[in-house]
Amino acid sequence: MDLATIWDIQQLLKRFGIFVYIGERKTNLEMMEVEIKDLYESNLIDMQDYQKAVLLLRREIQLENNSGRTGDKE
Repeated sequence: MDLATIWDIQQLLKRFGIFVYIGERKTNLEMMEVEIKDLYESNLIDMQDYQKAVLLLRREIQLENNSGRTGDKE
């Protein structure tokens, strides 16, 4: 499966009846990572899809962390 965007990951989760919406983007991304891990540990997705999804989610989480830093230097 081609996992290039967060939307792709959402579609993968949706195939298993998993819908993640908490309201805060970073929290949504973190919960998606937990769900992806659970799918992998249950042998429902392969290692390649697991790795792609986790890398993408962690990159997006890092971007969210960095976007929250405004005015750190004065």
